[in-house]
Amino acid sequence: MFKKYDFETVTDRTGLDAIKWEVIPIPNATVKEGFSHIPMWVADMDFPTAPCVIAALQARIAASSSFGYYSLPSTGYHAAIRKWQMERNNVDIGNDDYISYENSVLGGVANIVNAYTEPGEPVLLQSPTYIGFTGTVNATGRKIVLTDLVQDAEGTYRMDYEDMEAKIVDNNIKVAIFCSPHNPTGRVWDKEEIQKYVEICVKHNVKIASDEIWSDFIVGDKKHITTQSVSELAKQSVAAFYAPSKTFNLAGLVGAYSIIYNDEMRADVRKRAAATHYNQPNVLSAAALVGAYNNGAEYVEELLKVIKTNLDYAYKCLSSYEGVSVQKPAGTYVMFPDFTEFCAKRNKTMDEVLQKCVSVGVICQDGRPFHGACHARFNVACPTASVVEAFARIEKYVINEQW
Repeated sequence: MFKKYDFETVTDRTGLDAIKWEVIPIPNATVKEGFSHIPMWVADMDFPTAPCVIAALQARIAASSSFGYYSLPSTGYHAAIRKWQMERNNVDIGNDDYISYENSVLGGVANIVNAYTEPGEPVLLQSPTYIGFTGTVNATGRKIVLTDLVQDAEGTYRMDYEDMEAKIVDNNIKVAIFCSPHNPTGRVWDKEEIQKYVEICVKHNVKIASDEIWSDFIVGDKKHITTQSVSELAKQSVAAFYAPSKTFNLAGLVGAYSIIYNDEMRADVRKRAAATHYNQPNVLSAAALVGAYNNGAEYVEELLKVIKTNLDYAYKCLSSYEGVSVQKPAGTYVMFPDFTEFCAKRNKTMDEVLQKCVSVGVICQDGRPFHGACHARFNVACPTASVVEAFARIEKYVINEQW
């Protein structure tokens, strides 16, 4: 089949200041001589940026050599977001004023935390937990309260609503952070699940910061249900955060946006953002968003086929390893296998497993900061050949210990 975009060429990004390629996140771990690096940790992709994004950047640079103080374009930026949300999520935002520029999703989440809690007060997170949330809550001087996701008989992560409500009541929670699709488990929530989550929060006057940066990465049969769309209660109680940075691999350009329908909440968040003086638009990231959202749908559809192939292959490998359990993601491009039984049977520690992976060039991520007691996180957003090679090494050297 003819492929328009290159998702197959294996590239080496060393020497380009790419964190993914320059950093090994496992303490004291090194790659043995003779093994190439296959970085599978921080969540960016080893694919070329979409041509429509490059074209948009080049056009903006060609139009003017000035990059002084800048405001969002009066036309184009908001229209591109409305178009993307309608086409991808069947959401009619309506009023442009509901959209606010954010320098990052986590910056927007921090604004919600700062607007509705005081230092020392608790914020509700689900566990396993994206480490960005942990860092944000800690950095704002708030306390983390966890409600655990519980795996059912099929290994699917489910929300424990009884535990969640008890934690809200017992700790007088005012803000909850929701991740949809969920990082790191890859869960894509059903509408009824989101509705129940929102109902419990609204019942206890809890504001919700909904991180939906992964919403374009749905690889199973489900569809992304935006948190704000499940009810009028949700529309008035949720601040939702999005960005093209994950979908089009633009994290280095910086730029995200929020959708907040509640006038008072939107004013509160904008006030917090203005106070930091950090939330000034980036002229090139805005141009990249417009180019991506207006012309990038075909690129994303082809990308998702590659991501699904890679996730399916990684799941096949991981689920075949004795003592390793893993949920097959319906969203994102990360996997979160549990090595508890493997370590117990082999008398290994998780540190030893991680260091062995790195020693053969497979640079994955420790799952413990995500509150996975004996887990690792693998990012498969790279050419399929790299995924195949990575798991061949893991099977030979980590699982079967052949040296």
